[in-house]
Amino acid sequence: MISQSAPSIGRMWSWKITASSIVILLFVALLAISFGPVEIGFPKILRTLLGLPGAATGQERTLLLDLRLPRVLLAALVGAALATSGAVYQTVFRNPLADPYLLGTAAGAGLGATLAFTVVAGDVYALLPIFSFVGGILAVLTSFFISGRFQAEPNTLLLSGIAVGSFATAIQTYLQQRNSNALRPVYSWILGELTAASWQVVGWSSFYIVFSLAVLIFISKKLDGLMLSDEESFSLGINPQQLRIIAVAAATLATATAVSASGLIGFVGIVVPHLVRGLTHRVTNRSLTAIAFAGASFLVLADLGARTLLSPAELPIGVITAFVGAPFFLFVLRAKRLAN
Repeated sequence: MISQSAPSIGRMWSWKITASSIVILLFVALLAISFGPVEIGFPKILRTLLGLPGAATGQERTLLLDLRLPRVLLAALVGAALATSGAVYQTVFRNPLADPYLLGTAAGAGLGATLAFTVVAGDVYALLPIFSFVGGILAVLTSFFISGRFQAEPNTLLLSGIAVGSFATAIQTYLQQRNSNALRPVYSWILGELTAASWQVVGWSSFYIVFSLAVLIFISKKLDGLMLSDEESFSLGINPQQLRIIAVAAATLATATAVSASGLIGFVGIVVPHLVRGLTHRVTNRSLTAIAFAGASFLVLADLGARTLLSPAELPIGVITAFVGAPFFLFVLRAKRLAN
């Protein structure tokens, strides 16, 4: 009787966590849309979104629908992508400090962005996502190729990613020094920004991010097997190499898309999975849906702080996440050392 009720209790608890995460995200999103140099009340926001009488008009409507709403949606997408990818990377590499930017994703995307600023004439921001996306994907593929293609052990793949990332960073630094006029926009992009958010960016980024997260959530129950040795995983009917490739590919696609849309935003993939795991006391992979919504809420709040703390000036969102994430990272590192 106990064995039969335990799974149903677990499913009920998972649904409660997920529902709570969705409610929190909706509340945080309303806050982010409402607050700013021009405040818009909650009732007017809801009437505008639902097309009811008393909706916002004129410049207020433009501010709501064309500026703040796509920015909040993009922040939610990027936060969900980074948080979920972080949880998956921590499982694949069996390391609680693993970050979504492993395997050279960040360095490759940064190199692609630098190339865009140094070689593209005209509207560089239109091609920036393409350059950074391609750079991130190529860096990861290079890491796989160097480490023995798609049959590498996690530690070998991790070391290959570090080497590829260092090489890409070296080339990026060289290009920046040769083109000093590109230093400021590149550094601004590296610190993370959502100022270029638009419905077009939300459209193409949501396609790749939602697809990647759907794949990761679909395989989430099997991901626990990667915490075991490969022999133990095989005994449970899991192909660890195949599952590892799918997990890394989907997480990397989500990360590369997030980076190309918003720049480099650190610590989301470390802070959120640990917070969800600490609050729920459940295996991280079984809570990937909750982690995605929690990551979305975290980054929407961080972007709200970036917009309002020094208003009318704006902080890079990466500064806000680093302010929260760096002490948290040190806390997790210390806790891991004490546990060992």
